[in-house]
Amino acid sequence: MTAEPDYRHGTPSKTGVLLINLGTPDAPTAKALRPYLKEFLSNRRVIEIPRPIWWPILHGFILPFRPKQSAEKYALIWMPEGSPLKVHTERQTALLAQSLQSNMTTAPVVEYAMNIGSPSVANVLNKMRNEGCDRILVIPLFPQYAASSTGAAMDAVFAALEQMRNMPAIRTVKQYHDHPGYIAALAGNIRDYWNQHGSPDKLIFSFHGVPRKTLDKGDPYHCFCHKTGRLVAEALSLSSEQYQVCFQSRFGRAEWLQPYTAQTLEDLGRAHTNRVDIVCPGFVSDCLETLEEIAIEGKKIFTEAGGKEYHYIPCLNERGDWIETLTDITRANLQGWLEPEPSDEVLEQSKQRALAIGAQK
Repeated sequence: MTAEPDYRHGTPSKTGVLLINLGTPDAPTAKALRPYLKEFLSNRRVIEIPRPIWWPILHGFILPFRPKQSAEKYALIWMPEGSPLKVHTERQTALLAQSLQSNMTTAPVVEYAMNIGSPSVANVLNKMRNEGCDRILVIPLFPQYAASSTGAAMDAVFAALEQMRNMPAIRTVKQYHDHPGYIAALAGNIRDYWNQHGSPDKLIFSFHGVPRKTLDKGDPYHCFCHKTGRLVAEALSLSSEQYQVCFQSRFGRAEWLQPYTAQTLEDLGRAHTNRVDIVCPGFVSDCLETLEEIAIEGKKIFTEAGGKEYHYIPCLNERGDWIETLTDITRANLQGWLEPEPSDEVLEQSKQRALAIGAQK
């Protein structure tokens, strides 16, 4: 059990909001990547292969070589302030806190954590408890629910709660893949880009891939991705021939959700498509998978196959309409929790009543 915060009668309770993102290494080096990849690829939600089969592969073939390769990729996209994923998540957290403060009488404490790496979910939850939060809303920054992303984040939250004697009340947001504000922000982001750079022959929605067997086992992720793509396309008045939903980041030899983004880009290149634009709606922050895999590697695949013009459209990051949507999601899920703070007089009366019946503090 973790140590409990010091409790004193008459102390006002606070409400907290915890944003959770996937995670990132602390530096673009093989030394930093090895523990990060080990933690990530040891998660049972991420890799569902039985341990007796997976462990020799992970420790014998992946961890000895992959950290150096991944570090080289991270080095290409690393920002002066650090990892893009962490930088954008920190900014979104600060902007959400500011938005809530300006829109609410009693604003919650707003923090972020990473499911893999630091700051860890357990450490941030304990920090929020020490700040007096006894009600916490958890918002994973994954619009489309998948067991390997949102499910893994929830596992981390509940594992931390298991170590607490006096648990806070918890609410969770499962998904917002079809939230009107999220769809409008995605469409607005694409529209703004096209107003500056012109429009393409084909728009690709590239979502992070998962093994096909997860769909067969009941994971709704595939359907949520397609619904997001369809709703954004409708908002942009695109025909079915003008856009396509694809899946990236395939890992291993097993079949993953198709069509694969890399193969689609190669096919479009071989068809000598004049211009392809690609956007990643499943990521609300730019990261390795968007900036290196899609913006850099995707362009190489498309142009070397014969394609002409390739445009990567950045993620929502700190767009005002996205922060407004995140604010709306937060406020909708905090209903009934944010009441006016009691006056000092009321708190003192509560404390004195407790002391009168034997309380020590």
